[in-house]
Amino acid sequence: MARYIGPKTKISRKFGESIFGPDKSFEKKNYPPGQHGLNKRRQKKSEYAIQLMEKQKAKFLYGILEKQFRNLFEKANRSKGITGEVLLQLCESRLDNIVYRMGLSKSRSGARQLVSHEHIVVNGKVCNIPSRLIKPGEIVGVREKSKSLSVIEESIALNDSVYEWITWDNNKLEGVFNSVPNREQIPENIKEQLIVELYSK
Repeated sequence: MARYIGPKTKISRKFGESIFGPDKSFEKKNYPPGQHGLNKRRQKKSEYAIQLMEKQKAKFLYGILEKQFRNLFEKANRSKGITGEVLLQLCESRLDNIVYRMGLSKSRSGARQLVSHEHIVVNGKVCNIPSRLIKPGEIVGVREKSKSLSVIEESIALNDSVYEWITWDNNKLEGVFNSVPNREQIPENIKEQLIVELYSK
Protein backbone atom coordinates (compact mmCIF):
# COMPACT_ATOMS: atom_id res chain seq x y z
CA MET A 1 0.00 0.00 0.00
CA ALA A 2 1.69 3.17 -1.22
CA ARG A 3 1.85 6.26 0.97
CA TYR A 4 4.06 9.29 1.52
CA ILE A 5 6.76 8.58 4.14
CA GLY A 6 9.08 11.57 3.60
CA PRO A 7 9.68 14.62 5.84
CA LYS A 8 6.35 16.18 6.85
CA THR A 9 7.37 19.49 8.42
CA LYS A 10 9.31 20.43 5.30
CA ILE A 11 6.17 19.90 3.19
CA SER A 12 4.08 22.03 5.60
CA ARG A 13 6.69 24.82 5.41
CA LYS A 14 6.61 24.63 1.62
CA PHE A 15 2.87 25.35 1.56
CA GLY A 16 2.84 27.71 4.53
CA GLU A 17 0.28 25.73 6.52
CA SER A 18 0.24 22.66 8.74
CA ILE A 19 -0.74 19.99 6.18
CA PHE A 20 -0.40 16.95 8.42
CA GLY A 21 -2.08 18.24 11.57
CA PRO A 22 -0.52 19.83 14.69
CA ASP A 23 3.23 20.23 14.26
CA LYS A 24 5.46 21.95 16.84
CA SER A 25 8.40 22.06 14.42
CA PHE A 26 6.28 23.92 11.85
CA GLU A 27 5.18 26.44 14.49
CA LYS A 28 8.85 27.19 15.25
CA LYS A 29 9.84 27.49 11.57
CA ASN A 30 6.73 28.65 9.72
CA TYR A 31 8.71 30.02 6.77
CA PRO A 32 9.75 28.30 3.50
CA PRO A 33 12.43 25.59 3.70
CA GLY A 34 15.86 26.08 2.18
CA GLN A 35 19.21 27.59 3.05
CA HIS A 36 18.05 31.21 2.93
CA GLY A 37 14.54 30.83 4.34
CA LEU A 38 12.65 34.11 4.38
CA ASN A 39 15.54 36.09 2.92
CA LYS A 40 15.61 34.16 -0.33
CA ARG A 41 14.40 36.31 -3.21
CA ARG A 42 11.89 34.09 -4.88
CA GLN A 43 11.05 34.51 -8.52
CA LYS A 44 7.45 35.06 -9.50
CA LYS A 45 5.80 31.66 -9.94
CA SER A 46 4.44 30.72 -13.34
CA GLU A 47 0.77 29.80 -13.82
CA TYR A 48 1.78 26.14 -14.15
CA ALA A 49 3.81 26.27 -10.90
CA ILE A 50 0.83 27.72 -8.99
CA GLN A 51 -1.51 25.04 -10.36
CA LEU A 52 1.00 22.28 -9.58
CA MET A 53 1.46 23.54 -6.00
CA GLU A 54 -2.30 23.44 -5.46
CA LYS A 55 -2.53 19.87 -6.73
CA GLN A 56 0.38 18.78 -4.53
CA LYS A 57 -1.20 20.45 -1.50
CA ALA A 58 -4.49 18.58 -2.05
CA LYS A 59 -2.64 15.28 -2.48
CA PHE A 60 -0.65 15.73 0.74
CA LEU A 61 -3.71 16.91 2.68
CA TYR A 62 -5.73 13.82 1.82
CA GLY A 63 -2.76 11.44 1.78
CA ILE A 64 -3.31 10.37 -1.83
CA LEU A 65 -0.57 9.60 -4.35
CA GLU A 66 -0.63 10.69 -8.00
CA LYS A 67 -2.25 7.64 -9.63
CA GLN A 68 -5.18 7.51 -7.19
CA PHE A 69 -5.62 11.28 -7.35
CA ARG A 70 -5.67 11.21 -11.14
CA ASN A 71 -8.28 8.43 -11.07
CA LEU A 72 -10.44 10.50 -8.72
CA PHE A 73 -10.13 13.49 -11.05
CA GLU A 74 -11.18 11.42 -14.07
CA LYS A 75 -14.16 10.08 -12.12
CA ALA A 76 -15.11 13.63 -11.13
CA ASN A 77 -14.68 14.79 -14.72
CA ARG A 78 -17.12 12.13 -15.97
CA SER A 79 -19.76 12.93 -13.38
CA LYS A 80 -22.40 15.66 -13.40
CA GLY A 81 -21.64 18.85 -11.51
CA ILE A 82 -18.61 21.11 -11.12
CA THR A 83 -15.50 18.95 -11.62
CA GLY A 84 -13.38 20.60 -8.91
CA GLU A 85 -16.14 20.44 -6.33
CA VAL A 86 -16.91 16.79 -7.14
CA LEU A 87 -13.18 15.98 -6.83
CA LEU A 88 -13.08 17.33 -3.27
CA GLN A 89 -16.35 15.53 -2.46
CA LEU A 90 -14.81 12.24 -3.60
CA CYS A 91 -11.75 12.91 -1.40
CA GLU A 92 -14.05 13.64 1.55
CA SER A 93 -15.98 10.40 0.91
CA ARG A 94 -12.90 8.19 1.36
CA LEU A 95 -13.07 5.90 4.39
CA ASP A 96 -9.79 7.14 5.91
CA ASN A 97 -10.97 10.76 5.65
CA ILE A 98 -14.34 9.95 7.28
CA VAL A 99 -12.59 8.14 10.15
CA TYR A 100 -10.48 11.30 10.60
CA ARG A 101 -13.53 13.59 10.41
CA MET A 102 -15.32 11.47 13.04
CA GLY A 103 -12.46 12.21 15.43
CA LEU A 104 -11.20 8.62 15.74
CA SER A 105 -7.70 9.80 14.82
CA LYS A 106 -5.80 13.08 15.15
CA SER A 107 -4.52 12.83 11.55
CA ARG A 108 -5.48 11.27 8.24
CA SER A 109 -2.37 9.09 8.27
CA GLY A 110 -3.43 7.77 11.68
CA ALA A 111 -6.94 7.16 10.37
CA ARG A 112 -5.49 5.30 7.40
CA GLN A 113 -3.54 3.08 9.79
CA LEU A 114 -6.65 2.32 11.86
CA VAL A 115 -8.45 1.20 8.70
CA SER A 116 -5.57 -0.90 7.32
CA HIS A 117 -5.10 -2.61 10.72
CA GLU A 118 -8.78 -3.67 10.67
CA HIS A 119 -10.01 -1.56 13.59
CA ILE A 120 -12.83 -0.01 11.53
CA VAL A 121 -16.14 -1.50 10.39
CA VAL A 122 -18.47 -0.30 7.63
CA ASN A 123 -22.10 -1.40 8.01
CA GLY A 124 -20.97 -3.89 10.67
CA LYS A 125 -18.29 -5.54 8.51
CA VAL A 126 -14.53 -5.02 8.88
CA CYS A 127 -13.06 -2.94 6.05
CA ASN A 128 -9.31 -2.49 5.63
CA ILE A 129 -9.37 -0.41 2.42
CA PRO A 130 -8.64 3.27 3.25
CA SER A 131 -9.58 4.43 -0.26
CA ARG A 132 -13.05 2.90 -0.19
CA LEU A 133 -15.66 5.53 -1.09
CA ILE A 134 -18.45 5.65 1.48
CA LYS A 135 -21.99 6.27 0.24
CA PRO A 136 -24.60 8.41 2.05
CA GLY A 137 -26.43 6.34 4.65
CA GLU A 138 -23.55 3.96 5.36
CA ILE A 139 -22.46 3.47 8.97
CA VAL A 140 -18.78 3.69 9.95
CA GLY A 141 -17.69 2.62 13.42
CA VAL A 142 -15.01 1.05 15.59
CA ARG A 143 -14.69 -2.72 15.69
CA GLU A 144 -15.97 -4.16 18.99
CA LYS A 145 -12.62 -5.48 20.20
CA SER A 146 -10.87 -2.23 19.23
CA LYS A 147 -13.11 0.15 21.22
CA SER A 148 -10.72 0.20 24.19
CA LEU A 149 -7.69 1.27 22.13
CA SER A 150 -5.98 4.19 23.90
CA VAL A 151 -5.23 6.06 20.65
CA ILE A 152 -8.93 6.09 19.77
CA GLU A 153 -10.02 7.11 23.27
CA GLU A 154 -7.46 9.94 23.40
CA SER A 155 -8.41 11.22 19.97
CA ILE A 156 -12.15 11.24 20.74
CA ALA A 157 -11.50 13.05 24.05
CA LEU A 158 -9.60 15.82 22.23
CA ASN A 159 -11.97 16.08 19.26
CA ASP A 160 -14.40 19.01 19.24
CA SER A 161 -15.10 19.22 15.50
CA VAL A 162 -18.67 18.89 14.26
CA TYR A 163 -19.55 18.32 10.63
CA GLU A 164 -23.08 18.70 9.30
CA TRP A 165 -22.81 15.72 6.96
CA ILE A 166 -21.82 13.25 9.72
CA THR A 167 -23.91 12.07 12.69
CA TRP A 168 -21.69 10.68 15.48
CA ASP A 169 -22.80 8.46 18.38
CA ASN A 170 -20.20 8.63 21.15
CA ASN A 171 -21.73 5.72 23.09
CA LYS A 172 -21.68 3.27 20.19
CA LEU A 173 -18.48 4.73 18.70
CA GLU A 174 -20.05 4.85 15.27
CA GLY A 175 -21.33 7.48 12.89
CA VAL A 176 -23.52 7.82 9.83
CA PHE A 177 -22.28 9.45 6.64
CA ASN A 178 -25.49 11.40 6.03
CA SER A 179 -24.66 13.10 2.76
CA VAL A 180 -21.87 14.24 0.48
CA PRO A 181 -20.73 17.67 1.77
CA ASN A 182 -21.20 20.85 -0.25
CA ARG A 183 -18.07 22.83 -1.14
CA GLU A 184 -18.95 25.44 1.51
CA GLN A 185 -18.96 22.70 4.18
CA ILE A 186 -15.48 21.39 3.33
CA PRO A 187 -13.01 23.35 5.52
CA GLU A 188 -9.85 22.62 3.54
CA ASN A 189 -8.07 25.61 2.00
CA ILE A 190 -7.84 24.28 -1.57
CA LYS A 191 -8.42 26.18 -4.82
CA GLU A 192 -9.80 23.22 -6.73
CA GLN A 193 -10.27 25.17 -9.98
CA LEU A 194 -6.47 25.40 -10.34
CA ILE A 195 -6.26 21.59 -10.16
CA VAL A 196 -8.91 21.24 -12.86
CA GLU A 197 -7.01 23.68 -15.07
CA LEU A 198 -3.78 21.74 -14.58
CA TYR A 199 -5.29 18.36 -15.51
CA SER A 200 -7.19 19.90 -18.44
CA LYS A 201 -4.01 20.99 -20.25
